[in-house]
Amino acid sequence: MGHKKEVIIVGGGLAGLVSAIHLSKQGVHVTVIEKNEYPKHKVCGEYISNEVLPYLSFLEVNPHEYGAKKITKFAISTVDSKLIETRLPLGGFGISRYTLDQLLAEKAIENGVTISKDAVVDISFQNDEFSVFTKTQKKYISKVVIGAYGKRSAIDVQLKRDFIKNDSPYLAVKTHVKGDFPDDLVALHNFKGGYCGVSKVENDHVNLCYITNYKAFKKYKNIDDFQQKVLNKNTHLKEIFENSISVFEKPLTISQVSFSSKNPVDNHIIMCGDTAGMIHPLCGNGMSMAIHGAKVASELIIDFLDNKMSRQVLEKNYEKKWNEEFKSRLKTGHFIAKLFRMQAFSELMLYGLQSFPSLLPKIIKQTHGKPLNVE
Repeated sequence: MGHKKEVIIVGGGLAGLVSAIHLSKQGVHVTVIEKNEYPKHKVCGEYISNEVLPYLSFLEVNPHEYGAKKITKFAISTVDSKLIETRLPLGGFGISRYTLDQLLAEKAIENGVTISKDAVVDISFQNDEFSVFTKTQKKYISKVVIGAYGKRSAIDVQLKRDFIKNDSPYLAVKTHVKGDFPDDLVALHNFKGGYCGVSKVENDHVNLCYITNYKAFKKYKNIDDFQQKVLNKNTHLKEIFENSISVFEKPLTISQVSFSSKNPVDNHIIMCGDTAGMIHPLCGNGMSMAIHGAKVASELIIDFLDNKMSRQVLEKNYEKKWNEEFKSRLKTGHFIAKLFRMQAFSELMLYGLQSFPSLLPKIIKQTHGKPLNVE
C-alpha cells in the first residue's frame, strides 16, 4: 500500500470502527477487514454508559439521532427474585448493534476508511512491518495492525495467544421482543447458572441477553425448554417472557465465551475491545470499554505514526494505559460475578444493599469510568 500513515484494523465491530473513525479524522489511511455485512445483529447487551458520549460527539456520532433510549435507572434481582433498584450515577443509553455498527460504518466510509469484506487468516510481523493475509488471498502491508475481531477467533489460535488454551465454558443468547418495559431502565435478573440483561433499544424493541454455563444448559432440550424451566423461576424474567412477542425468528447464540485474561498487546498487534479483554456482562459495561479502549489506542498510534514514540514505547504505553483504565474493572467484574454464583450469599448481599442503598451506585462506579473528554 505504501502510505506513510497506514493502519490495518482486523474486525469491524465497535472497537474497530471507532478506531477507524478516530484515526481517519487525523489523516491516517485506514483499512478495516470485516467478514460480515452491515447491518447485522450481534449477541450483545446493547447498553452503553454515558461516559462515552463526549468522545462520540468528537467522532461526530450521535446515537440519540437514531432512536437510542436514555437510561437512568438500574434494577438487579437475585435467583429468588429479590429486587433492588437505584439511579445510575452517570446514566446510559440503549441502542442495538444492528443500528450502531451500521451508523459507525457509514461514518467511517464518509471519512475515507476502506472497509473490505473479507476474513483474515494470518498476520505476521517482520522487519518492523506487518503482513496481513486474507481468505481471498489478498495481502496487506502496514506499520500498525489493530486486532478488534471479537471474543475468540481462529486468529487467536494462529497467534498462539495464551488465553486460547483455557476453558471457555459459557454460552450467550440474545433476542429482541416487543413488550411493556420502561424506556429508562436497565435490569439484570439472575437465575441459576447465569444472568439476563434487559433494556430498551430503538424501535421500542426490548433486548434480552443472557449468559449461562454451557454444562447447565446442555441438560435441557433447547432454548425454549431452558427458558421455561430455568429463567422463568425468576418471576421478573417470567413476567417479561410471558408478556412479550418475539421480534427475531429465533434467538442468536454464541458459545465458547471466555473471561480469561488476555494481553492488550500480542505479537506487536494492538488489541482492542473484547480482543483485549472482556468484562463480565453482569457489569453491563463492555461496549463502553470497547469505545474507550479504541480511543486510547488511536491516540497513541497517531503519536507513533508522527514519530513521537518508538514501537516499543507505543506498546508499553498502550499496555500500561489499558491496565490503568480496565484491569481493576475486570477484577471487580469477576468478583461480583463470583458472588452472584453463590446463591445464598447473593441473597444476603442484596438484603445488605436494601439496608444501605447508597452502596449500589458506588459498586456500579467501580465497573464504569469517568466521561471521556477529548482535548
